[in-house]
Amino acid sequence: MDTLSYKTISANKATVNKKWVLVDADGQTLGRLASKVAKLLRGKYKPEFTPHVDCGDNVIVINAEKINLTGNKWEDKSYLRHTGYPGGQRFTGVKQLLDKHPERIIEKAVKGMLPKTRLGAAVLRNLKVYAGTEHKQEAQQPVTINLNDLK
Repeated sequence: MDTLSYKTISANKATVNKKWVLVDADGQTLGRLASKVAKLLRGKYKPEFTPHVDCGDNVIVINAEKINLTGNKWEDKSYLRHTGYPGGQRFTGVKQLLDKHPERIIEKAVKGMLPKTRLGAAVLRNLKVYAGTEHKQEAQQPVTINLNDLK
């Protein structure tokens, strides 16, 4: 069996092929959108995926204010932050966050689906979320993809 030899390809910073991808959040469910965007950011759709390397694509999400939530999440879902002082817990409802900063809803959902390590923080920097249809990355010529085609 010496005729068959396989090598495990391990990507590194120099051999990674990163692209720019544009995703439209209009009418998408938050959790399903976030899980697919997290997979794109990690590079899990690529055959040369390496767990310890940032080999994912740069993802641009537009129309963040047109996201859908199922069930009673519009009323029940809240986000917690802490000021650092005793008794400093602050709760923000999803409707208030949508009115002030709609892009943060998607950023928080994607961040929760990435590793809680330095690699996860580095991968999260490859995500750009915008509330409207305009974005600042026209120079990178992003490729528009349909998330419904991904598994």
